Amino acid sequence: MDFYQRFLRPIFFALDAEQAHDAVMSLLGAGSQYPGLLRLTTGKPMPKSPQCHRLVAGIEFRQPIGLAAGMDKNGIALPAWEALGFGFMEIGTITALPQPGNPKPRLFRYPEQQALINRLGFNNEGVESVATRLEGLRSEGRWPRIPVGLNIGKSKVTPSEKAHQDYLDSFKRLHALGDYYVINVSSPNTPGLRDLQSTEALSRIIRTLRDWEGTPRRPLFVKVSPDLAEEDLIAIVQLAEEEQLAGLIATNTTLDHLSIPTGRDQTGGLSGVPVRPRSLEALRTIRQQTQLPVIACGGISDANSAKERLNAGADLLQVYTAFIYQGPGLLRDLATSF
Repeated sequence: MDFYQRFLRPIFFALDAEQAHDAVMSLLGAGSQYPGLLRLTTGKPMPKSPQCHRLVAGIEFRQPIGLAAGMDKNGIALPAWEALGFGFMEIGTITALPQPGNPKPRLFRYPEQQALINRLGFNNEGVESVATRLEGLRSEGRWPRIPVGLNIGKSKVTPSEKAHQDYLDSFKRLHALGDYYVINVSSPNTPGLRDLQSTEALSRIIRTLRDWEGTPRRPLFVKVSPDLAEEDLIAIVQLAEEEQLAGLIATNTTLDHLSIPTGRDQTGGLSGVPVRPRSLEALRTIRQQTQLPVIACGGISDANSAKERLNAGADLLQVYTAFIYQGPGLLRDLATSF
């Protein structure tokens, strides 16, 4: 058991889940000023091996284990994620307009299942504030040396028929800042958002971004739900190929809560170990249809589950919930799968 699990996790887990999240982000935001100190607290450095290198969507990844979107919604700790050992990071979900998210409480731990349920609702400062912060990092010479993905979603107040413009507003403002971009249409916590996974609605969003962007194009991914019917997932894969997207992220959280005891269940998206079978099945379905890059996310919690995704055709891996339970030691464990 490492320093995080022995000393830090009991402190954080004594707090409400969202209070703990905010405390961790405040500490990492402060620690981003001194990333060398963070490296000292993580113990052994991440292994460096040519086997870990990946070239995905034209981007070089020195090691393929990344931070999933949802942890650092406002981009306040970019240097910290690199110092902790991540090979890349994904910031957001960022919306065009600032929004507080859903009423609290809205984040719940399930240690026995190594899971979380959240109904946060894209709480974030809005694209202008996040973009200004990221620009400051670049101008100060503190931009991380690992790839940074920017995950964008629809503002809650924007009607679905205007979603394409809302995504474009965020994409425009962030366009010069990220290494890759993610269209998030699969969170279950914004009313109507998953309806945008229909090929008609999703195609309109993608083409709106591409029409504005012209060439050259930035790498653009779509994050999909683990709850899609197989034929709907295949339709999205076909659309991704037609629109020449960089790839897909499989998957977001699930609404299948069968693993959670009835008396303790909450409304929201379930992440962590219970989503592993659904995320793996989605990955296999995608890989049967295309050779586009796939970033695997959902239930990756140890070397075995990491190997499982790699063997199923994942190009990169992302973690979030398991990192909350295990801390930086998780990254070294996952690295043994390569």
